[in-house]
Amino acid sequence: MSLGNHTGEPAGAATNNLVSVIDDDRSMGRMLARIIGAAGLQVAVFTSAEEFLDSERLHDSACLVLDVDLPGMSGLELQQQLNDTGQGIPIIFISGQASEQTRERALKAGAVGFFDKPFSIDLLLNTIHSVEALTLT
Repeated sequence: MSLGNHTGEPAGAATNNLVSVIDDDRSMGRMLARIIGAAGLQVAVFTSAEEFLDSERLHDSACLVLDVDLPGMSGLELQQQLNDTGQGIPIIFISGQASEQTRERALKAGAVGFFDKPFSIDLLLNTIHSVEALTLT
């Protein structure tokens, strides 16, 4: 179930600074939405990879903040699918219990960041802002 579109724009509206957060932990999703929104970026929150893929926000997303461990399709599986279909969305992984092998796999497949929970909000925001496609509103 989606935690909603926190952009203030109609669903499907084109944007170049949408950060999509995908995390099955609803409280983490809400917290990240508040922090990313306060940094001047639009944000949409999803609780599963499948929900994100089925949404109208897939093609609007300039960056993903993606949990590794999700029910159904994992974050790594979503990354692989996006890579296989030519969706060049920068991905920042977050995880509560990832192995070094998982971290290396994600980064080797093109992730722009990988943070262990709990992570520094400042480092996460700096990584998000380093994605060239994002512009402040």
